[in-house]
Amino acid sequence: MNAAQHPSSSPFRTLALAAVTLVVAVLALGGVQGSLAAQPKDYAKVVGPKECAECHKVTTKAWQASHHFATFTDMPRSKEGREIAERMGIKRVKTDSLCVDCHFTSQEKAGQVDTIAGISCESCHAPAGDWLKRHSGYSGKKKGQETPQEIAKRWADAEAGGMIRPHMTYKLAKNCYSCHITPNEKLVNEGKHSPGSPFELVSWSQGEVRHKLWYNDGKANLEATPERKRMLFVVGAMVELEESLRAVGQATVKANYAVTMAKRAQIAAKRMAAIAQAVKTPETAAILEVVKGVKLNLNNGAALTAAADKIGASARKFSDGYDGSTLAAVDGMIPGSDKYKGKVYQP
Repeated sequence: MNAAQHPSSSPFRTLALAAVTLVVAVLALGGVQGSLAAQPKDYAKVVGPKECAECHKVTTKAWQASHHFATFTDMPRSKEGREIAERMGIKRVKTDSLCVDCHFTSQEKAGQVDTIAGISCESCHAPAGDWLKRHSGYSGKKKGQETPQEIAKRWADAEAGGMIRPHMTYKLAKNCYSCHITPNEKLVNEGKHSPGSPFELVSWSQGEVRHKLWYNDGKANLEATPERKRMLFVVGAMVELEESLRAVGQATVKANYAVTMAKRAQIAAKRMAAIAQAVKTPETAAILEVVKGVKLNLNNGAALTAAADKIGASARKFSDGYDGSTLAAVDGMIPGSDKYKGKVYQP
């Protein structure tokens, strides 16, 4: 067993003890204000999946075979969904923002908001009103005719317009966790909604939501490269810790939400400590220092949020500064294909 695996190694021990303290301290939490929110949705800028499907036909077929697609019809019909809605006083799950922002895609036209799909393209890549034309315009030319400079500018313009592209690992992970950690305390405690999914970025992104089809003209839905999986794993673990601490800091009562989020933070802390022992970078070291300094006292939401912000800053820096080629030390920690979630679409 190496230092990354040994529970008594110093950084691991410090972080794990802090996480255990978190579980105990959260039982006394009270009076912390605020609520964790899902990623903001600008319904007026949503173009809808049909616009994306014009070019991404095979990718659309992969999406249509996924649970993300099926939630449009399945979620409102489910017994559990109806019971949660009743407890929360929600009459129509497809119109209430408490449900819509995580389970559906909604679009505003002429002041009217309509729910048009399940979890779709813009749920992950952000509302496309400000980036779609630039993304799909090929600089006014046909596909394959742009210069490298034109391609680079087109992508830069799309990103400036708000597009979340796959290489933007931190933003991608934040978007996933904004819903996979349930962003509402009352929904969990009173509505009896699940506190979140046992989410991990590699195992979930390499399953049924995988869509590596564009660059080979839809011939194969390829698995991510080892380098890409390392980035997904490490940045995902950083965001898991960030968002778990943020959730604990915004819990207000001694109930299921607070306790579950504290346990989630404990697991995230242990995983991050192991990663930091295997991958010694300024960013992983900074995250360990942040967690060591967290004081998990009553009414400590501001400090927990500040700690989460610092972890997020390190995660962003890591996401932007590495490509996975130097991170082979984490390969043994990354879930294998037997852990991938759902059936992978194959054309």
